[in-house]
Amino acid sequence: MIIIGIDPGTATTGFGVLKKTKELTCLDYGVIETSKKLKPEQRLKDLYNKLSKLQKQYSPDLMAVENLFFFKNLKTALPVSEARGVILLLAAKKKMQVVNITPLEMKMGICGYGRADKKQIQRMVKEMLKLEEAPKPDDAADALGIAICASRAIHKRS
Repeated sequence: MIIIGIDPGTATTGFGVLKKTKELTCLDYGVIETSKKLKPEQRLKDLYNKLSKLQKQYSPDLMAVENLFFFKNLKTALPVSEARGVILLLAAKKKMQVVNITPLEMKMGICGYGRADKKQIQRMVKEMLKLEEAPKPDDAADALGIAICASRAIHKRS
């Protein structure tokens, strides 16, 4: 099973692609960036197109997306929600199963502590996936953490 984890954003969207067999193997991770020079609708189109390329490359069976549980800043929450909508549209069009993971669920699942900081998440993801170095930037590490948590959620359902 191939799982893609997504940490949504308009400027930067983190992604992590895992293969689940008896173990989890990291296939790829990184960020999708959109230009601040583009209009909001063009940034969303760019995000969709870049995610579509990832979907074609890896053909994931499952998409795990960070779910907005709360927000501190309305100005950032709305664009993140718009990006999340584009991501979910891609999943629907490609008939991928979707699992929503809150930031708290991811932190608890990866670090065992809901207030874990970015460095702790990076360190634990590195260990869990046996990576040579901690995944950077934070958005990519978060996306891998989301994918790890989704792999466990699917395992429990089967």
